[in-house]
Amino acid sequence: MGELTVAVFIALVELFKKSLGLPVRYAPLVSVLLGVPVGILYLDVDLKTGIVYGLIIGLSACGLYSGAKSITK
Repeated sequence: MGELTVAVFIALVELFKKSLGLPVRYAPLVSVLLGVPVGILYLDVDLKTGIVYGLIIGLSACGLYSGAKSITK
């Protein structure tokens, strides 16, 4: 499930960047801000664990995107 969630976050952040004109420097912040509520509400864990999972998902999405971007360039 984690890989799918990270892929969805990458797509959402790209959507924010292209559709809403989100500056690239704010992409990691948006990814983390989306990840924490998802970790808390979507995953069936306690509050602290949900926050940590949300941070991990959001930060993984930014890192995975920037890593893939640097490989393709």
